[in-house]
Amino acid sequence: MAILKIARMGHPVLRRVAEPVADPSAPQVARLVADMLETMVDAEGVGLAAPQVHAPLRIVTFLVPRSRAGGGPDSVPGDADGPVPLTILINPEIEPLDDAMEEGWEACLSVPGLTGLVPRHRRIRYRGVDPRGEAIERVAEGFHARVVQHECDHLDGILYPQRMADLGRLAFVDEIRRTVTRPPDPQTAEPQTAGPQPAQPTPTQPPPAAGHTDAPTEAT
Repeated sequence: MAILKIARMGHPVLRRVAEPVADPSAPQVARLVADMLETMVDAEGVGLAAPQVHAPLRIVTFLVPRSRAGGGPDSVPGDADGPVPLTILINPEIEPLDDAMEEGWEACLSVPGLTGLVPRHRRIRYRGVDPRGEAIERVAEGFHARVVQHECDHLDGILYPQRMADLGRLAFVDEIRRTVTRPPDPQTAEPQTAGPQPAQPTPTQPPPAAGHTDAPTEAT
């Protein structure tokens, strides 16, 4: 196994549509998957797509740790919004289950240092095969659905900033952390008004760079 170099935004491999995998059980596919897993662990990510390691093939790896699952402490693997074990998905297909969208903070190993607020389908069904050619089909909600959509976008040459409705919500992770953790200056702080206030990002809101475990900002 080997730790592979991660392609960054601007590299042509991230803009092209990846090719289907003809034989998921081929030895070269097994080697690539092993290297992807080692690279993902080294980068502390929750997901990785083959194009991110300069391999234009339709392969993604991901997991949803219990800390990121939306189903609460009683959720179990197999729940749509529960934890998900390490998954290798080859030739994936995604089907939105309704029109409901949800915004969430995302980061990406291929867009280092940045995070953005991205709308995604709240509920999806996805299918594909594993490295033995056995079928995988699951319903996903919440963060699970977000990670899968983020990773599969890489297979179609799409990075998360291209999904953002407002590029004004694209920011450096360090700046968001600094803003959230810095105590207010009483000389410059704006007065609070009655009524609901807009939600502010917190250091744990941005998902892992579906790479970092998404991570204070987990990347993928």
